[in-house]
Amino acid sequence: MSFEQEWASVRSTATANVDMRLNQVAPEPGGGGGSADLSVDQDKLGAIGSAAYALHGRLVKDGNHARANTTEAATHLKGHDFLTGSAMAAVQETWDSQLKTLLDACANISNHLDYSAASHAKEEEDIKAALAASKIDEYFK
Repeated sequence: MSFEQEWASVRSTATANVDMRLNQVAPEPGGGGGSADLSVDQDKLGAIGSAAYALHGRLVKDGNHARANTTEAATHLKGHDFLTGSAMAAVQETWDSQLKTLLDACANISNHLDYSAASHAKEEEDIKAALAASKIDEYFK
């Protein structure tokens, strides 16, 4: 038997035994079928925003604790013609760049969740007002 014939035989056997399975998560208890609704839990948004704000504060405080020592060590090593001095300076620059990116991300998350919570509350009030006005309008007809 040639390689091509053997390969074709293996492929046909493999494809013949393929079954389709759909994996799914079990439905939550008490959940309705088609009555999905957008809901935002202000407490959960607040907790996530608060955690992002706390992380931002910790990073500002703790993210730079070794900057002065690392910079000083890199300067001394470079001054004595050690190649590790330049490498240490590069590591410090990379750390600073990544720290700034992470700080920006934490601030963005915190600010965005604050905005989302406020925006959702305003939209909810607008919808309630529109529904109330439409109900009143029915009585005038």
